[in-house]
Parts: sequence; structure tokens; C-alpha cells
Amino acid sequence: MQRLSRSILKNLSSSFLVSHRQTAAFFSTSSLLFDDTQIQACPFFYYTNHLSILFFGSLVLKRVLHNLHKNILLLMHPILTGQTIFQSQFPSRKEYGGLGLGYLYHCIAMEEISRASGSVGLSYGAHSNLCVNQLVRHGTPAQKQKYLPKLITGEHVGALAMSEPNAGSDVVSMKCKADYADGGYILNGNKMWCTNGPVAQTLVVYAKTDIAAGSKGITAFIIEKGMPGYNFLFAILLQVIPEKFKLNYHSCEGVYVMMSGLDLERLVLAAGPLGLMQACLDVVLPYVRQREQFGQSIGEFQLIQGKIADMYTSLQSSRSFVYSVARDCDDGKVDRKDCAGVILYAAERATQVALQAIQCLGGNGYVNEYSTGRLLRDAKLFEIGAGTSEIRRMIIGRELFKDH
Repeated sequence: MQRLSRSILKNLSSSFLVSHRQTAAFFSTSSLLFDDTQIQACPFFYYTNHLSILFFGSLVLKRVLHNLHKNILLLMHPILTGQTIFQSQFPSRKEYGGLGLGYLYHCIAMEEISRASGSVGLSYGAHSNLCVNQLVRHGTPAQKQKYLPKLITGEHVGALAMSEPNAGSDVVSMKCKADYADGGYILNGNKMWCTNGPVAQTLVVYAKTDIAAGSKGITAFIIEKGMPGYNFLFAILLQVIPEKFKLNYHSCEGVYVMMSGLDLERLVLAAGPLGLMQACLDVVLPYVRQREQFGQSIGEFQLIQGKIADMYTSLQSSRSFVYSVARDCDDGKVDRKDCAGVILYAAERATQVALQAIQCLGGNGYVNEYSTGRLLRDAKLFEIGAGTSEIRRMIIGRELFKDH
């Protein structure tokens, strides 16, 4: 299928790029990027991933229409494991096959992939940040050598298992246990909301080695698909996990791995709403030029121009905030309130931009023949995942109060 997809994508690319350079790319901006490499990265990621998603998405659509009982996520597996998307592991070190770049480039990739598809972008973010980046930051040399090369090339898909049925925003109340046994641990518990879980080969899993210790009783483990007792659908029930599968921290220090990872997760995932806002403009701007009412394009009406001006301003202000915090993180200055702030602001702006996109299209924006309804659903998710907007506000307020 890879050889087939490459040939078809090659044939599609010339006509696709010509038409879309005059539309989608025209609405992008490089005003917030600071070097030629960053400027060139944006169209590269948009076009390569858009073509991949376009091709595989058409295959998935045909199969879903004729086989409604099929699992859509499994049908999308060629995208989730595609070299085009998952090979872009910017924070990963070069010795393991990564590019050795930083969080700003990671955000650019996340933004452009989300611009093509919010769902695939989220899968990429979960793989590259929630799993790969945690291994890069906290794995032992042996763990990195074993897991990172295949995760970076996209041969394996990564995931993170943290939330549980009764531990969402209050994630430290998790009940998944890790009991010490001869030579390792036995994990027993339930996990939910694990992006990429059904197709992942490598998972970072948080469990409590000491229930009574609360947040200080959490330990991080690496789980491989196929381990004895592994069942991702409803629970993780495992036999003895050797000590070597524990991340490079002492038992009960997994809360640091988890919380520090959440800060960077919020930063990288905040680039998802940027891509969705750009996608909204990609849909709206051609539409308001082509759609005519009262004898003229609706884009000539000042009320419509006001809407698209607000959409653009929301995108650019969010993009500026995200890129600035990403540069700070690249310089080693990770501020918890800023990481919470970027996704809080970008996610809520993206929801409003998507609503305005629907309004600009009128009835067409509401029906599934246009992508605006999907863009709204994708945008709303970012107000919930990686800590709800309420949790983000609580973090920002708490940090400001603590600092002063």
C-alpha cells in the first residue's frame, strides 16, 4: 500500500499544489517566524500531510460507507503509521533518528498537520509529545535505544495512559495499582481517553506504587503491546513487569514526570487550535468570495468582513502567544502558567473562530458536506483535553498567587 500511495500522491501533488497555492497557502503568514527554515517548514508540513490524509481519507470514506461496523480508527492506521507524519520528531535526539530541533518546530508541525486534519494532528501530538518526548526526557539510555528509533520512524505508534474512569481532572486520584513482585511490578487497573491506544505498540502508563501516598505514590512505566495480560479495550491487567520498564526515576517520583510532561503537552497541543483556525480561514475566504447574494459577493458586506477580520486577529494573537512560549521552552524557560495560558487562549479562540466560520457559510456551514462542523467539534475538544479550561485557569491563578 505504501508504494501505491506514494505513486498516487506523486500524481496528485502537481495539480493539488497548483490550485491550493492560490488558495490555502495564500492565507498563511510567516510574519511570526524568524528564519527561512521555519518559514519553509509550514508549507512543507501542510502539503505533504494534506496529500497523505486526502488519499487515505478517501479510502477510509469508501470503506466506512459500505462497512459501517468497521472501526474507523483502525482504518486510519496507515495514516497513524505513515512516515510523512510520525517521522517528524523534532525534540528527539539525532542519535535515535530525530531531527534534534525544539518545541517551536514541534508546534509548527502540530499546527500544519492539524490544519489538514484535527484528528490526525491530535494523534501525532499524542505520539510525538506524550510518548516520545517523555522517553527522551526521562528514559534510561537502554530504554531510549530500544524504543525511540522505531517510534521516531513511525514504525511504532506511541501513546500515554493517564486518565481513568473516575480520575479525569483529578488525575492524581488514579486507582491503577503497581504492586511490587519478584523482579518487577504487577499493574492492575483501568485507563480511559488514551489517544492512539488501540493501535499503539508503546505506552507510557502511570500507576500508583503507594496508594496511601497520594500524588507522591505515582510511578511511570513503559508498557509494550503484547505483554502478558495486556488488554487495552477496557483495562490494563498485566503480569510481572521487569524493573527495567520503569522510567528513569525512583518509585513514587512519577508525579514529577507526569506534571512536567503536562506543561509541555499543553504547549504542543496548543498549536492544534492554530491549525484549526487557519483551516477555518481556508474554507471561509474562498466561500465569501464565490457566494453571491443581493447581486454581489457576500465578502463585500462589512459584517462579513468584520467576522473574517476577527477570525484572523484571533489566529494571529494566538499564534504569537504559542510561538513565544515555545521559544522560551527551547531556551529552557518552562513556565507552568504560560503553558496553561497558551492552550487556554488558543482553544477558546479556535471554538469562536469555528462558530464564525459556520455563520459565514450559513446553512452550508451546518451540514456535513462542508468541513466547518467538524472543525468546531475538533476545536471544542481542545477546551477539554490536556486539562479542561477550568483546570487551566486554576493553574494560572494558583501560580500567580504563589509567585506574588
